[in-house]
Amino acid sequence: MIKGKKGLEQQFLSNLEIAEFNEMQRAFIDATEKHPNTMLLAPTGSGKTLAFLFPLFKLLDPDSRSIQALIIVPSRELAIQIEQVFKSLKTGFRVSTCYGGHSIKLEKNSLGEFPAVVIGTPGRLSDHVNQGSLETEAIKLVVLDEFDKSLQLGFHDQLRDVFRKLSGAQMHLFTSATVMGRLPDFIPFDDPPVVDFLFQNKDSKLELKLFPTSSKEKVQGLMRLVSHFQGEACIVFCNHREAVDRISMLLKDNGYEHAVLHGGMEQLDREKNLIKFRSGIVHLLIATDLASRGLDIPEIRHIVHYQLPPKKDAFTHRNGRTARMHASGQGYLVLANDEALPDYLEKNMTEEVAIEDTVASLPSRFSLLYLSAGKKDKISKGDIAGFLIKNGGAKAEDIGLITIMDFASYVAVSRKIASDLVKKLNGEKLKKAKVKIAEAN
Repeated sequence: MIKGKKGLEQQFLSNLEIAEFNEMQRAFIDATEKHPNTMLLAPTGSGKTLAFLFPLFKLLDPDSRSIQALIIVPSRELAIQIEQVFKSLKTGFRVSTCYGGHSIKLEKNSLGEFPAVVIGTPGRLSDHVNQGSLETEAIKLVVLDEFDKSLQLGFHDQLRDVFRKLSGAQMHLFTSATVMGRLPDFIPFDDPPVVDFLFQNKDSKLELKLFPTSSKEKVQGLMRLVSHFQGEACIVFCNHREAVDRISMLLKDNGYEHAVLHGGMEQLDREKNLIKFRSGIVHLLIATDLASRGLDIPEIRHIVHYQLPPKKDAFTHRNGRTARMHASGQGYLVLANDEALPDYLEKNMTEEVAIEDTVASLPSRFSLLYLSAGKKDKISKGDIAGFLIKNGGAKAEDIGLITIMDFASYVAVSRKIASDLVKKLNGEKLKKAKVKIAEAN
């Protein structure tokens, strides 16, 4: 490993293939060098992960055989996303990820090999510390990412369990997309210095539009609205998973291609649906507030509030998926005649729109293929692209986003050749191993 701050920084940036840190990241990194406990306030999508990974990266000791850093996050998706970013650094340090929805036994085996970094959700980390499978004695740094969200989701008791097992002498880095009130009593310090970049939200060019409808025709009104987006990415937010499933069923019956995301889904289905949305297989995502922050979702042009959240913070985070970093975007409030605007909104804040017709939806030019090989098989994106081109006859322009998971991979390919690729490549060898390939539903 390169020694010295400048050398470490160059190595870090080079591994990520970025030229330099942005203003927020630089300010936070500089602050962490002066204060052992620091809080970062910054909008969703501004790059908080890299801001805390660099201080973490600097602290890691290649000669240690202990868990050195703990990253606590409120959702499985965010844990997986941070793991992927960390692995892309190619540091040589092992990382283990812990979250509900998959085998705790496998996690215990991984923790027993003492990874340098552990990433996990409060509930699963609490299970591990209480069962003695997470060694905390050598931890030098604790990151609480999207800390305010963890508290909103009711993780107080689980977080308290984890902090009770820590010495309190660690370096602590907190991130949040909203201003925090008083810290809980289990946090071993008060009033950390704050690096505040929430002012970036003030330059947002988000246009809010009110779309009135009758209660009986609300879903039909939603379909008219989203049909006019014509392939531009859109997230429709609901307050409850039951509403997501109900709207999804009606959209499916009417031929609207879309994906769904909520906490009641199996983890594999959640990941696959996010891949479809990121890849442009579908341009419409119906979701609960699980999709409002912390996820690696590309810039969204349209946000639709099918159900308005009761609290302003949730409304702000939803809108933060679009009009980010000075870009423009549109937020729509679908309001039935028997519904009232919440207290945090006034009617004069929005422009009223009326849409009477439905426009035929444009099918995506991509389909999603599943391959039965992933990171554990030492497969790279280049391997997959070469396999599709050399063995399948695809052209480079026929291949979209490639996502590699531990034991499987997904790739967006031109819809017109997807079936042919399955016929040609199913059972063929990719890096000396036969792979199954199929269109992913």
